[in-house]
Amino acid sequence: MEGLTDPIMRDVLTHVGSFDWCVTEFIRVTDAVLPDHVYHNYCPELLNDGKTTAGIPVHLQLLGNNPEMLAANAVRAVELGAPAIDMNFGCPAKTVNRHRGGSVLLDEPEVVHQLIKAVRDAVPSHIPVSAKMRLGYMDRNFTLENAHAIQDAGAAWVTVHARTKAEGYTPPAFWDQLQPIREALNINVIANGEIWTNADAKQCRLESGCDDLMIGRGAVTTPDLTQCIRQNIDEPLITWDELLVLQVRFLSGPYKKEINMVGRYKQWVGMMSKHYPEAKALWDEIKRLKRLDEIIEKLKFQSK
Repeated sequence: MEGLTDPIMRDVLTHVGSFDWCVTEFIRVTDAVLPDHVYHNYCPELLNDGKTTAGIPVHLQLLGNNPEMLAANAVRAVELGAPAIDMNFGCPAKTVNRHRGGSVLLDEPEVVHQLIKAVRDAVPSHIPVSAKMRLGYMDRNFTLENAHAIQDAGAAWVTVHARTKAEGYTPPAFWDQLQPIREALNINVIANGEIWTNADAKQCRLESGCDDLMIGRGAVTTPDLTQCIRQNIDEPLITWDELLVLQVRFLSGPYKKEINMVGRYKQWVGMMSKHYPEAKALWDEIKRLKRLDEIIEKLKFQSK
């Protein structure tokens, strides 16, 4: 997810979670092969055999509408070490959709097929190509057509966010709408959307019929959520003190602008306050702070 699951967050979450793999923020492709430094900025794990420091593979996600350029960029990403390519047809952002990228393409299943096939044909056969979609753009008229387009183009699996673009991130997610997709396809269908707790995960699996889950915001809110799901435990496993260590790790990671890092961290604390009362108290202490060293001092004081 753009602005959320960046390299620093992936590093932190894969150290405490139990993920099979994770996915980069989308890399926008237009009319050229991107310079290598762009790939390394979005996916520094390419320099570590395509894995986080915890050893979890990182799939590289592309977004665009030009089949030739998507194919060429996918080839370059694989040459740089990407273990898999994911294609974004789920982004609901207006600026992205306005440039004919992300979920707006779900109104054109034939284009979805063309783009995935171009990438599938271009990269080596042992490199998986997958796709992320929603139930539709403004409606659900082409849900199954898009699912079949993705499968027929050669995708190894499809992740489906259980809402349309029009529904955005407003609860609920319509997990039951994934079951017809799962029944119609021969490839794996991964469920996504509104999975915040172990109870949500169980209900999503029940309603969707999907075995596998893609978790984004839920994992940021409760960093060990994937462990809770695998162990069928309803409460977070790691303590707040253990989370403080992770937060210092996050704040000690690489960044370009201090103010951006401070903003990212405050966003994370705000999300964690949903399940950790200590995060609410911490927010009150740091909300006016603007320097990383001040925030880190607060964290170290809390952990004493």
